[in-house]
Amino acid sequence: MVSYFTKTRVAVVQAAPIWLDADATVDKTIRLMGEAGREGAKLIGFPESWIPGYPHFLWTETNSEWPSRFVKRYYENSLEISSPQIRRIQQAAMDHEVSVVLGLSERNAGSLYISQVVIDETGRIQGLRRKFKPTHAERGLFGEGDGSDILTFDLPGVGRVGALSCWEHMQPLLKYTMNGLGEQIHVASWPAVTQPYYQPFTAEAYETINRMYAMENQCFVLCSTAIFDHAGSTLMADTDAKRQLAHLHGGTSRIYGPDGTELATPLAPSEEGVLYADIDLSDILTAKNVIDQVGHYSRPSIFRLHVDKSSPKSFEFSGTQGPRDSLDLPVQLGDYPGAPAEQKAFHEFPSIDLQ
Repeated sequence: MVSYFTKTRVAVVQAAPIWLDADATVDKTIRLMGEAGREGAKLIGFPESWIPGYPHFLWTETNSEWPSRFVKRYYENSLEISSPQIRRIQQAAMDHEVSVVLGLSERNAGSLYISQVVIDETGRIQGLRRKFKPTHAERGLFGEGDGSDILTFDLPGVGRVGALSCWEHMQPLLKYTMNGLGEQIHVASWPAVTQPYYQPFTAEAYETINRMYAMENQCFVLCSTAIFDHAGSTLMADTDAKRQLAHLHGGTSRIYGPDGTELATPLAPSEEGVLYADIDLSDILTAKNVIDQVGHYSRPSIFRLHVDKSSPKSFEFSGTQGPRDSLDLPVQLGDYPGAPAEQKAFHEFPSIDLQ
């Protein structure tokens, strides 16, 4: 049973990665986790595709340009879930006693996914989820998730935590499902705001979307965005025309309460740092007393939502395995240790406990 009587401290990152350099960005990740741990935070959220950095080249380069310039390097610096780099982050979570929701480009066999890995304060991976529909130009590089990626996790000393990436927050049915899973703290991972020429990509839109998520789902929202710094611009926006498509800075990290109240003073769009808030989960009860969309304020006699939580496979084998049938298959199905009992059939990954 989920408790609403926990007080805890949470944190969100606003920073630039070391672009397309997984090892250096892991170093920076661990430094930020250490800072959060020293400040007493029990949960820290990171931006979308923080490792190895959001691929802004998808929006600045033509489809004939970016594959030859970036694709091999981006694959090389994307992480497998059992990689040594992930193990380092697990160790840091244990050392600093802080849980983390980390945005990354996940490499699984020959495919990439916009993913979020959840690691608890003991260093154990509680789960991995994939963005269930990459947005627009992202579909040229990333595969999509499925119903098994709609998850929440019960983290000791924190609460029930959910996570989505970027424009997943524009999906009404997905938001409603997350509400139904009872999330109390939501980590919203976003890239930097670099395309203000289109209103839905502006800082104002980011703020509106995340604040409304908090109000609609009556939960705390930890919005973590990256910064598109000069190093990123030099790499991926190296002409005046490209710089018009990817503006500098764009940090828009925020923390919202379940009534939409802003709980931390924002940093400047170009300023790196960590935002903190001390939260009381019982504040959710006040918000839900007014509107609980999956409880007293729902109308299941009129509206009902069916969610398929399965994970379809591209192929299945039958019969006896022969000597040439032994393949190193991608991730298969299983259960996450940190997921509530009612959530089943999620992607399983190799066991990498640190004890």
